[in-house]
Amino acid sequence: MKKLRITGIVILGLAIILGICYEQGMIHSNSGKYIKSSTPTIFFHGWGSSAHAEQHMVNAAKRAGVTNTVIHANVNQKGQVTLVGKIPHHANNQIVMVNYADNKNSDYHQDGKYAFNVIEKLQNTYHFKQINLVGHSMGNMSISFYLLDHTHNQKLPQLNKQVAIAGHFDGIKGRDLPSGLEIDSHTGQPNKMSPAYRQLLGLRSIYPKSAKVLNMYGDIGDGSDGQVTNESSKTMRYLVAGRAASYQEKKFAGKQAQHSKLHSNRQVDQALINFLWSK
Repeated sequence: MKKLRITGIVILGLAIILGICYEQGMIHSNSGKYIKSSTPTIFFHGWGSSAHAEQHMVNAAKRAGVTNTVIHANVNQKGQVTLVGKIPHHANNQIVMVNYADNKNSDYHQDGKYAFNVIEKLQNTYHFKQINLVGHSMGNMSISFYLLDHTHNQKLPQLNKQVAIAGHFDGIKGRDLPSGLEIDSHTGQPNKMSPAYRQLLGLRSIYPKSAKVLNMYGDIGDGSDGQVTNESSKTMRYLVAGRAASYQEKKFAGKQAQHSKLHSNRQVDQALINFLWSK
């Protein structure tokens, strides 16, 4: 019995070692599929959430071999930013996970100011020339109002790519979604506009022409992700497509396409990785 136990332990140990070697080998082989860029990607979470909501996507990028460099940007109730971790000088595809202490603020201009504070802090610390921005739910409004209010600031890094996930650009169900919202299938122009969307119309004349955009949304079977209608998400096209370097949409269906599950959906992970970092 003792020999059997020892043999079992040895076999288990070998299996673990082989598993680690296999995973590292896969990461090594996959890493050649992706660009090596000094452009950071900044993740913004949704309303009432935290950087924890970004973790699944970040882990997927790390497993794929995209990057080994991840830091946090914590924004306190006063909007002050603390960077946790350091980005090495020769890091590639570094990721910044943002966490808002004031995570239930529905003043979109204030949310945009928080995003500005993060980007300004990163810029003053690392002097980036370009950035990628990823938002889930309310994180998209934080990004959108940052762009609306600060695009003309020449001291800020240029927007390279933007990823929107579950964006409620023209309202959210049960809150500010206009009744009877419909959109033009070609332009994304809505027939009705929420007050916030009317403000975002300013993006049509100032959105960075350098930026490529991926807009991802979910359909659980009723034309929404449970909280945001597909029409509201797709109104992003009307705001940016006329100026962006490129614009594309991706719809995800099924139970994992529910609003709060989209940021932990493997298909979303892969689409995000391919868009941001594939060669």
